[in-house]
Amino acid sequence: MIQGIKSPRPGIVAIDLHRGHLDMAVATMPLAADAAARVVAANERFLGKARAAGIPVFHCVATYRDAAEIRLNPAWRHRGEDPNNPRKHVLSHNIKGMPGCEVMPTLLDERDFIIDAKKRYDCFTATDLDLSLRAHGVDTVLITGVNTSSCVIATAAAACCRDFAVVVVSDCVDSMDGPEFHDAALKIIGRAFGQVMNSDEALAAVGAASPQKISRPA
Repeated sequence: MIQGIKSPRPGIVAIDLHRGHLDMAVATMPLAADAAARVVAANERFLGKARAAGIPVFHCVATYRDAAEIRLNPAWRHRGEDPNNPRKHVLSHNIKGMPGCEVMPTLLDERDFIIDAKKRYDCFTATDLDLSLRAHGVDTVLITGVNTSSCVIATAAAACCRDFAVVVVSDCVDSMDGPEFHDAALKIIGRAFGQVMNSDEALAAVGAASPQKISRPA
């Protein structure tokens, strides 16, 4: 059940499922290798079932023209200048043209939408995500991706403030900050911004437990 929505019109917001986090050969800000493998496998399964049910997928991919766009943020600038910070490579992360900007190949389908102007944790900031979701009739966002403790929680909060119903798909998200921050983010999201469900629960809640086309407004 989606809280507050009788007949949900879902769309998936897949956050930073790109090589810059998930491909150990090129990642500049990687998840732990085992976590990355789990996230890719879970999203491959979930996105496949969602597409079969007619649920649109919106990939939000961090892409910067140059390091100046990253350095503008004082917190990121500080972390990038601290050699002991876990996010010390932030100033060289996903500059346009780098292989890290590519969605993991097994998670991308020709029917998906790409929102590749993402420059901050909140996927709505400086992108056309809101317009694209509403243009395709979405009132309920199913959020997957990386990192639970930054981009996922920021986007969940932003979507809630824009009056979307929010579901974070728990087995399809993870964090480079580790399980403590991952778990804390899920608790905050479930308490303040929406709901937290696993992939099977999320599909069932939007009426897509088995392959079928979800009706959308003309």
